[in-house]
Amino acid sequence: MWKETNEQFEEHKTQTDSKNFQADPVMSIPRITDLDEGKEEGIFSKGKANRILNKFRSLSTSQEKGSVSPPSERSKSPERSSPTEPKVPFWKTNRSKSNQSLEEDKSDQLAEATRVKAVADSNRLLKFQRLLEEEIVDLSALRKLSWKGIPPSVRSITWKLLMGYLPVNKDRRQAAMERKQKEYIECIPKYFEVDESERTVDYKQIQMDVPRTNPHVLLFQNGVVQQCLARILYIWAVRHPASGYVQGINDLATPFFVVFLSAHLQMEMDEVCALPDLDEIATSDLRLIEADTYWCLTKLLDGIQDNYTFSQPGIQRMIHKLSELVHRIEVPLYEHLRQQQVYFLHFAFRWMNCLLIREFPLTLVSRIWDTYMSELETFGTFHIYVCAAFLACFSEQIRQLDFQGIVFLLNTPPTNDWKIENVEMILSQAYLWKTLFEDSPQHLKATEADPLIQH
Repeated sequence: MWKETNEQFEEHKTQTDSKNFQADPVMSIPRITDLDEGKEEGIFSKGKANRILNKFRSLSTSQEKGSVSPPSERSKSPERSSPTEPKVPFWKTNRSKSNQSLEEDKSDQLAEATRVKAVADSNRLLKFQRLLEEEIVDLSALRKLSWKGIPPSVRSITWKLLMGYLPVNKDRRQAAMERKQKEYIECIPKYFEVDESERTVDYKQIQMDVPRTNPHVLLFQNGVVQQCLARILYIWAVRHPASGYVQGINDLATPFFVVFLSAHLQMEMDEVCALPDLDEIATSDLRLIEADTYWCLTKLLDGIQDNYTFSQPGIQRMIHKLSELVHRIEVPLYEHLRQQQVYFLHFAFRWMNCLLIREFPLTLVSRIWDTYMSELETFGTFHIYVCAAFLACFSEQIRQLDFQGIVFLLNTPPTNDWKIENVEMILSQAYLWKTLFEDSPQHLKATEADPLIQH
């Protein structure tokens, strides 16, 4: 029989409270199992016990789903969302927040990278300044530091030292430079400003090539600059009759001229290249820049003069070595060139003749030449490995092209949008290959005539 007496309820509650009841997080309610026990023991009436059980079971289910609200809010009717303001799905809200967070992270990373680079550049500049301020510059240390790039503000003086144009002794430097500048200026009336009948070098070829030098750079379309280049090339040809002037030498003078002009104007190279005129520069100052360009060009050509003598044997050797190197390190590329009958002379001759100047913007050429200056004694050899690394950059693209496409690509490579980082990757790869193969010539020794250099 079901009995409902307060005495029995209180007695049962006292006996079972410590072991069978636990507090509800919202309101103090007994566990459902306890109610089942109470029902069986006759503490509640059957109907009342069932109602309490059902209520507690529904509340327990709601708690497990995490939807129970505080007692103060249970009596309130739920608010309905306005039909004019639809709720945004949570996944879209999360996605928007996630994208915003990613953008903020990218911005922070870019700002941090910029800050780190600025600090590194500042520290690097200080190292150069300390070296250059020494009474006797340590050329070995300067070459090592310059290999990874020279800060633009000290590039002019560093190039002149690495080329051997200026002495390492700080006290003798100014006097030596003035003496060399004076010597060149005296050559202008002696060799250049003469009657046409007295010219010993074919000046017409120089007159044809100078206007075609860097046709996309506004600076070199200036008549005053073209006249400077013409004098430099003509005087060099007169004083070096073994080779005389050869097409391509005009390009080799341009990096020196722009770097020295940038130092004089204290402007970035990009800004100098965009100058429409040089009205701000005195003629006497321009003559000094011209003289510095002449002497550094002379120092450069002294190491590769056989590239410009009759039949250009130096360039022929460089192309042959480039072919062997590509055959060794890029077999699929080499085989595709062979199948398409693309010979290395179709593109590599200009790379060797002009030292890749026509393949890159001048700002990137100056970075390449920073490393070349550091490798001055063997830069002709290092240049071959740079050409191989440059060619390998387009390996996958080349293997999808036919003869005409390959020749067009390699003669007009898409490097206008390249950054310093792209060039430095090529230089690093070239250094790695030079380290692997230059001291082990057997790795590059061909067993038979190379089919891509016979024509």
